[in-house]
Amino acid sequence: MAADTTKRTLIRSGNIWPFLLITSLFFLWGLANNMTDTLLAAFKRIMSMSDFQTSWIQMAFYGAYFCLALPAAILIKKYTYKTGILVGLGLFILGSLLFYPASMTMAYGHFLMALYVLAGGLSILETAANPYIIAMGPEETGTRRLNLAQSFNPIGSITGVLLSKLFILSQLNLSSAEERAAMSQEQLAAIQSDELTAVMGPYVGVALFLVLIWLAVKFTDMPKASDGNENLDLLPTFKRLVRTPHYVWAVIAQFFYVGAQICVWSYTIRYVMQEIRLNEEDASSYYMAALMLFMVSRFIFTALMKYVSPRKLLLISAVAASACTLVVIYGSGYVGAYALIAISGCMSLMFPTIYGMGIRGLGDDTKIGGSGLIMAILGGAVITSVQGYVSDLTQDISLAFYVPLVCFVVVALYAVLSGRLERRNPHELGDQAEALPSGALQGAG
Repeated sequence: MAADTTKRTLIRSGNIWPFLLITSLFFLWGLANNMTDTLLAAFKRIMSMSDFQTSWIQMAFYGAYFCLALPAAILIKKYTYKTGILVGLGLFILGSLLFYPASMTMAYGHFLMALYVLAGGLSILETAANPYIIAMGPEETGTRRLNLAQSFNPIGSITGVLLSKLFILSQLNLSSAEERAAMSQEQLAAIQSDELTAVMGPYVGVALFLVLIWLAVKFTDMPKASDGNENLDLLPTFKRLVRTPHYVWAVIAQFFYVGAQICVWSYTIRYVMQEIRLNEEDASSYYMAALMLFMVSRFIFTALMKYVSPRKLLLISAVAASACTLVVIYGSGYVGAYALIAISGCMSLMFPTIYGMGIRGLGDDTKIGGSGLIMAILGGAVITSVQGYVSDLTQDISLAFYVPLVCFVVVALYAVLSGRLERRNPHELGDQAEALPSGALQGAG
C-alpha cells in the first residue's frame, strides 16, 4: 500500500519549494511569448509591413529555440538543471535589455536580434525546466505534474497581453500605411520613435524583475538530477532516440502543434480586425479572452487526467480544434471570432501532454530527448511564416487558417498512433517505467 501511495504522489514533499520556484518560470516565458505575439500587429502598423515580413518576428523567436535547445541539453547533462536555468535567465535578461538600444536605432533587424537572444534564453529555460518538473516525482504522474506546472504558463500569457495592450498597442498612432506614406520623413520618424519607445518599455521592465528571480534561484538549494560527470557521447543517444518510434512521432507532433498554436495566436488580432473591424488595442481583448480560456482549460484537463488517459484527451482536443478551425475558415464576424477563441481551449493540454508522452521511458536519454522536443518549437517559426505567406497571397487571413488545420490533423494522428508506438520502445524500461527520468534527484544543485 505504501508503495502504491508513493507511486501516486504528484510532488515529493522535499521538492515543493523548488517546484514552486521552477513553476514561476513557466509564468515568465508565457509572459514573454505572448508579448511577442502582439508585436506582429504592432510592427505591421509601425513600419507598414506585410504579414510575411512581420512573421520574421516569430522566425527570430522560435529559430532561437531550435538553435539553443541541444546546447542547453548538453549543458544540463554535463552540469545541473540549476546551471541551465541560471544561464537561460541570464540570456532572457540580456535580450530584454537589448530592446533599449534597438528602440534608439529604430532598426527592425536590431529588434529581431534582441528577440533572438531573449528567446535563446527561453529555449534553455524550457529545456531545463520541463524535464526537471517531471523528475520531481514518480514518472507515472510526470505528465500530470507537467500539466500542472504548465497551467501557470497561460497566466503569464494573459499578463503579457495585458502589458502589451496597456503599454504598447494603446500607444500606436492609428495612421494607416497610406497615411504614413504621405508623411514627411521627419514626421514619420517622430511617430515611429514614440511607438518603438513604447515597445521597449515593458521588456526593460520585465528584465529588472527577472534579476530578482535569478537571485532567488541562485541562492536556493535545488535538488539536482545530474552528478556533473555524465558521459557526453551523444552519437549512441541519438541512435537510440531515432529508433524510438513514440519519441520520433512526439517530436513531429510537437513541431506541428507549436506551429498551429503560434499561427492561431499570432493572427488572432489580425483576424478580429478583419472580421469585426476593430483596431489593434480593441482586437487584443479577443486575444486575451482566448488566453483566459487556455488557462482555465489547462487546469480542467489536468484534473481530468486522473480519470481519462492523456492520449484520449489529446485526441479529443485535436479533433475539436480541427472543427473550430473549419468554423474560423468558413464562418465570419463574431461566429468566426468565437470559434477562434475556442481553439485555445482545445490547445491547452497539447504541448505538455505531447512532451510528457514523448519522453516517457527514455531513461538516461531524457535530457537529450527533451531538447529534441524543445527544438520542435521551430514549428512556430516555419509554419507561421507559411501562414503569413498564404495570407498575403490570398489577401484573406481566414483562408490562411488552413495551415493550422493541417497541423491539428497531424496531432490527432499522433494521438491515434501513440499507444502502439510506445509499446515498441527499444529502451530497456525495467523498473524505470515507474521511476525517475535520468538521474534520480539528489543533493543540492
